[in-house]
Amino acid sequence: MIRTRLLSVLAALLFALPAMAAGKTIIVLDGSGSMWGQIDGTTKIEIARDTLRKVMGTLPQDTELGLVAYGHREKGSCSDIEIAISPATGTAGAVADFADNLNPKGKTPLTDAVRKAAEELRIEENPATVILVTDGLETCNADPCALGRELEAAGVDFTAHVVGFGLSEEEGQQVACLAENTGGLYLKADDAGQLAEALETTVAKAPDPKPEPKPQPAAVEFNVRGIARLSQDSPDMTDNSEVRWDFISLGENGEPADRSAAGGYRGVFAANVPPGAYRAKARLGRINFETDVELTADKTTDVIAVLDAGLVEITPKRTPEDTQADQSARVDVHFDDTKDGGYGKTRVWARAGSIKVTGRIGKATVEENHELAAGETLTLDLIIGSGLVVPFAVYTEGGPDVEGSEIRFEVQDAKANINGERKTLEGQYGPGKQGMDVPPGDYMLYARLGKAEAMTPISVRAGERTEATVNINAGVLAVSAPGAYRIDFLEGKKDLQGNQKNLSGEYNVEAQETLHPGEYEVRVRYEGDRAEESRKATVTAGERTEVVIE
Repeated sequence: MIRTRLLSVLAALLFALPAMAAGKTIIVLDGSGSMWGQIDGTTKIEIARDTLRKVMGTLPQDTELGLVAYGHREKGSCSDIEIAISPATGTAGAVADFADNLNPKGKTPLTDAVRKAAEELRIEENPATVILVTDGLETCNADPCALGRELEAAGVDFTAHVVGFGLSEEEGQQVACLAENTGGLYLKADDAGQLAEALETTVAKAPDPKPEPKPQPAAVEFNVRGIARLSQDSPDMTDNSEVRWDFISLGENGEPADRSAAGGYRGVFAANVPPGAYRAKARLGRINFETDVELTADKTTDVIAVLDAGLVEITPKRTPEDTQADQSARVDVHFDDTKDGGYGKTRVWARAGSIKVTGRIGKATVEENHELAAGETLTLDLIIGSGLVVPFAVYTEGGPDVEGSEIRFEVQDAKANINGERKTLEGQYGPGKQGMDVPPGDYMLYARLGKAEAMTPISVRAGERTEATVNINAGVLAVSAPGAYRIDFLEGKKDLQGNQKNLSGEYNVEAQETLHPGEYEVRVRYEGDRAEESRKATVTAGERTEVVIE
C-alpha cells in the first residue's frame, strides 16, 4: 500500500514539474541507515528504489532532472552528501540506476543536502525545484525551517517539496516548514492517494504567465559588485563558488529586510538592485564580513570584502608512512571561538592568525597549533596515532570459537586503579566486525559472556591491526524443566556463612548460562503447591552440559 502511495506522490510531483516552473529539478534521496526499516515486510529502500524506477520510466524526455543522496557512504558522518546526478535532460535512467545501487548506512543531514542541491541548481540565477524524500528527521544539528526561509529569500523562483516517508504527524511538522517556507508542498507518503487527486487539480495546473516587466530607464548593467579577497594584497576570488554574497535592503530606521534583494555563490558577484541603502554580507565557510553601502542606479559600486583568511588542507593519517587519508578520522580547525572541519581529507577556510588543528580516530586524539597567514594555503599531514583492535574469543584453548553478538569485548587500561578497577577505552559486542580504534600502547582485552569473563594482555601499534583472542575458559549449562515457573543457576557449594550465591535465572521452562568450569546447582520452582526441584551439574570448558528436570 505505501509503495503505491509513494509512487503516487512522486509521480504527481514530477509530472507537475513542467507546469510548475520551466526550470531544473533535483530529487534529494534519504540514504540513511533507517531506510533499512521495514513497512509491511519490505524495506523502505526497496520501496524507494522500485518507486523511482517506475516513475523514471514514465517521465518526458525533456525533464531536466538530477539526484542528490545522503547518508549512503559513511556511518556517523554529517558531511556524507553526494551530487549523484547533475540536473540535465535524459537522466531518468541514471537516477533509477543510482538508487538501485544505493546502500543506506549513515546519518540524516537533510538540511545540508537540500542546501547542496540548491547550490547545484544555482537558485539565485534560475527557477528550480527540490523534492526531498526522507524517512527521518534532521540528525546533524541543522534547522530545515531556517534553511527554507534562507532559500526562499535567495532564490529567484525556488520551491522545495517534502515527501515524509512513513513519518508520524508530529515528525512531519518538523520538516513541513521547509516546504511551507518556500511555497512548496509537504506530502505524507501514507496519504498520497488523496494528495495525487489534489495535485491533478491544483499543482498540475499551469500558473498564469507573469506579466512582462515594465520598461526601466537606461542604467548600468550592474549597480553593485561584491569582490572577495583573502588579504588586502590578494587577487580577487573571481570564480570561487564557496563565497556567498547577499545584499539586504535597509529600512528608514536602518533595520535590514527579512530577505536578500540579491545574492549568490561567487567570489566576485554582480547584481542590479533598486537604489537605496543595503547591508552587504560575504561568507566563506565560518568567516563572515558585512558592511553598509548606498547604491544608485547610474553607477557600479564595488564592495570589497577583505576576509583576512587562508586555506588549511589537512590529510589525517595513522602513521607518517601512510599514503592516503584515513576516512574515519574527524578533523577540525579552531579559530575565532568557532571551528570547522570534516571526515577524512579536509579543507577549511580559517581566519588568519593562531589556529588549532585537532584530529580524532576513535579514542585516539591529537592537537597541533599553527600560524596561518592571510592568503596562505597551509598543507598539513595530521598524524593521529591509532591502532585497530579486532577481538575474538574461544571457550577453551584450541576452541570452539565464541560466536554471536552476546559476547562483550572491551579494551581496558593495562593497570588497575587502587580499587582494582580498569578504565574502559572502547567496547563492542560480537567478535571481529569493525574493531575498536585506540591509541598505541599496552592494554587488557576483556571479554564477558554470561557469567564467564576473562582478559588477556595486548599491545597496540599505530597504523596496525591487532587481532587478539581471549580464552574465556567456559562451558554452557542448559536446563529443560517442563512446567517450570522459574529456573535458577547457583554456586555448587555454600560459603562459610552458609549462603549459596544465586548466579542468574529466568522465568521460563528452558534456560541456559555460560559458566566457568566447576560444580553448580540448578534449582527449579513451580507454580502452585508443587515442591521445588534441584540438581547438581558439572560444567566443562568448551562443552555443553544439558540437564532435564521433569
